[in-house]
Amino acid sequence: MSVLSGKKVLLGISGGIAAYKTATLARGFVKAGAEVKVVLTPAAKDFVTPLTLSTLSKNPVHSTFFDKEDENELWNSHVELGLWADLMLIAPATANTMAKMANGVCDNLLLACYLSAKCPVYFAPAMDLDMYKHPSTSQSITKLQSFDNILIPATSGELASGLVGEGRMAEPENIISFIEEHILEQLPLKNKTVLLTAGPTYEAIDPVRFIGNRSTGKMGYAIANTAASLGAKVILISGPSFEKVQYNSIDVIKVESAEEMYQTVHKYFGQADVVIATAAVADYKPAKIVHQKIKKKDAKLQIDLVPTKDILASMGAQKKHQFLVGFALETNDELANAQGKLERKNLDMIVLNSLQDKGAGFATATNKITIITKENTIKEYALKSKIEVAKDIFEVILSKI
Repeated sequence: MSVLSGKKVLLGISGGIAAYKTATLARGFVKAGAEVKVVLTPAAKDFVTPLTLSTLSKNPVHSTFFDKEDENELWNSHVELGLWADLMLIAPATANTMAKMANGVCDNLLLACYLSAKCPVYFAPAMDLDMYKHPSTSQSITKLQSFDNILIPATSGELASGLVGEGRMAEPENIISFIEEHILEQLPLKNKTVLLTAGPTYEAIDPVRFIGNRSTGKMGYAIANTAASLGAKVILISGPSFEKVQYNSIDVIKVESAEEMYQTVHKYFGQADVVIATAAVADYKPAKIVHQKIKKKDAKLQIDLVPTKDILASMGAQKKHQFLVGFALETNDELANAQGKLERKNLDMIVLNSLQDKGAGFATATNKITIITKENTIKEYALKSKIEVAKDIFEVILSKI
C-alpha cells in the first residue's frame, strides 16, 4: 500500500499541453488508494476533458464557481475544496498560473482553491524552454517556494515546440513517487526499524496434531500496518495467521514454533529500534515429537510437556538501544500481573488486555487496553477497533523514543 492510501488529493490542472498527462496522473493517485477531486482552469478544458477526468477520478470535475447555464446549479465552494484536501497538486503549473499564485491573483476557481488551501501544495511546472528560463518564471518559482509550496522540478526533453531542453513536466509516475517520498520524509518513524511478533505458535505433537492457542494475529498485523504508515521499516515475525499486511515496507517472516520464533527474533533484534511482542507464544511444548501419527486407543494418552524459551525475557536481558514493548493478556489480577511482567522482563512498556472485557482478546476486530510504562504511568483506553488501538500504542511510543 502506498502512503497516499486514504489521502484526499486535490488536483489542479492549468492550461498547457502537458495537461494531457493528467489523465494518467489522476488514475495513478486512485490506484495508490487516494481520493481525488479535480479542478480545471477554463483554459485547461482545451487540452483535457472534464468527462475523462471525472471518469478516472470517480468524482465530479469543477472548473467554474457555478454553471451559468443551469439556474439551479449550486456554487462550487473553493473554501470547502481547499479545506477538504490533505494535499494539493497543481500540474501542469503554467507560467501564467504560477505568476498568479505568486502574486495573489484570483481570477478562477483553481486559484481560489489554492489561496484557500491549508494543506501542503505541490506544483509541477510545464512550459517551453525560453519561458521556463525567463527571469519572471524563476522569480515566481522562488516566491512560491518561499510560501512553503513544494516544487516538483521540470525535466529536460523534447518540448511541444520541437525544442529540446528544460520545461517538460515530470512524468505522472515520477510526480507520484516524488510526493510519496516527500510524505515519507515527514513521517515520525522514518529511518526507524520496528520488529514485531504476531499470531500464535504451534508446537507439534505428531505430524498431524499440535498445541496452539486462539490468537489470530489481528492485533499484531494492525500494529505492523500502523508502524509502516508512520514511515518505519517493519520486520513482522508471524506465527500461523490468515491476516495480511497492507504495505510493501513490511517484511513478513513466517514461523510456526516457539523455537523458530525465538531464533528469528534474535536474528533481527540487534537492528531494531522498537520491538513489540504481540505474539501469543506457547508456554509449553511436547517433550518429544512423535514422527508418525498417533493412533487412537482406549487407553489414556499422556503427553509430557516442557517449557518453551521465554522470547520476551531474553530480549529484555539483551536490549541496549531498543524500546521494548510487551503484551499481557490476563484473566485475573490483571494490573498486578502486568506490572510484574513489565518489571521481570525489563520492558519499557506493556499493553494489558483482559479476557474479562467484552470485545477484547482473540479473534475480535476490537480491543480494550491499558498501557503501563516503566515509569509506572497507567492509562486505560475505551474499547476501540484494533487499528485505533495500534494508533494509541504508537502515540505513547513516539512520546518515549
